[in-house]
Amino acid sequence: MGVLSTLRGWFANITTPEQLLADRRALRLGGVHVTNDTAMRHSAVWACLRLRADLVSTMPIDVYRRVNGVQIEVPKPPVLVNPGGARVGAQEWMYSSQIDLDRAGNVFGLITERSGVKGPDGRGLPARIDLLALSDVTVRAKGAEITKYVIAGEQYDPWDVWHEKQFTVPGLPIGLSPVAYAAWTIEEALNAQQFARDWFAGGAVPLAELKNTAKKINKGEAQIAKDAFKAAVANGDLFVHGVDWEYKPIQAVAQQSAFIEAREFGLTDIARFFGCPADLIDAAVSTGSITYASITQRNLQFLIMNLGPAVSRREDALGRGLVPGPRYVKLNRSSLLAMDPEARARTIQTQINSRTLTPTEARELEDRPPLTEAQLAEFDRVFGAARTQPTTASAGGTTP
Repeated sequence: MGVLSTLRGWFANITTPEQLLADRRALRLGGVHVTNDTAMRHSAVWACLRLRADLVSTMPIDVYRRVNGVQIEVPKPPVLVNPGGARVGAQEWMYSSQIDLDRAGNVFGLITERSGVKGPDGRGLPARIDLLALSDVTVRAKGAEITKYVIAGEQYDPWDVWHEKQFTVPGLPIGLSPVAYAAWTIEEALNAQQFARDWFAGGAVPLAELKNTAKKINKGEAQIAKDAFKAAVANGDLFVHGVDWEYKPIQAVAQQSAFIEAREFGLTDIARFFGCPADLIDAAVSTGSITYASITQRNLQFLIMNLGPAVSRREDALGRGLVPGPRYVKLNRSSLLAMDPEARARTIQTQINSRTLTPTEARELEDRPPLTEAQLAEFDRVFGAARTQPTTASAGGTTP
């Protein structure tokens, strides 16, 4: 049965979101049981989740509002500085929540404190959100509406729980897990790893063959010969025999070592499920090396094609749930688009010359204070004061 048919059959048995989250059954198609936790034992899964969470969590969080059509930055509420309390800052909170979003399609947190600022539902906006382990949360729903969250056996109303989701489908109030969709590929890779351990430990195939060339022996005689051989060689001693026994080590052949190829395929295939180009997690690609004109272009493609939509969803969720309207949240994507010093200098110079960036703003990007009067005077002495070409009006028009 193909993986799609298997997945359809699995989901067909789940009639409610509660079953989907409470049961958390994973497909068992071989020797390895794939779950959200066991999937992270695979290097490609870990690398994809780490890469995405690292980048999202290190994007600065900014809050804005529009005044007369102009975007103005405003102070961040404390919940966007220390979302999980004094000991859990924004980077740690964003990293942990992004890991759960990417591996399970959902992240849950218990709202333990509220601010005095009212939200759209009339309640105070969350001031602290303690993230929860996925295994502790069960969702109860009626149709597409969540009615209760059960956390470690206790029931909570929906407004007491922070719930972000991705990989959603119509009619289901929770996100779906890419691990469930990728279970087939992940399981194949994990089984390949298990086979590798068994192979090199001597468990996948016999280490050697001991054959009697003179006669056919029964099971009892075979056991006696086996025990005698093992007893002799267990401590590295010699095994002495006559002309009737033949010892032949069994060598791995290419067909039996195909797990290596399977693991290479697993890396790129899993990377697709988790939205990470294979070359960014150091996985081999079938077309050979991938080259780009600059690292900035590579990062820009990754941001637009892979990470950008997830970032936009997070901005929307944080903006709607944590700041009062008409304010909104933006994650500073430019932190991902790091350039080499020469390219960065050219870009800033072009923006200054085109009057889209002031020197003061440019210095702020470099973490420098505005120019002082003494510095401006020194620039004038070294480079000369800026001059503009005079113009002369004439009947035929303006001439320089």
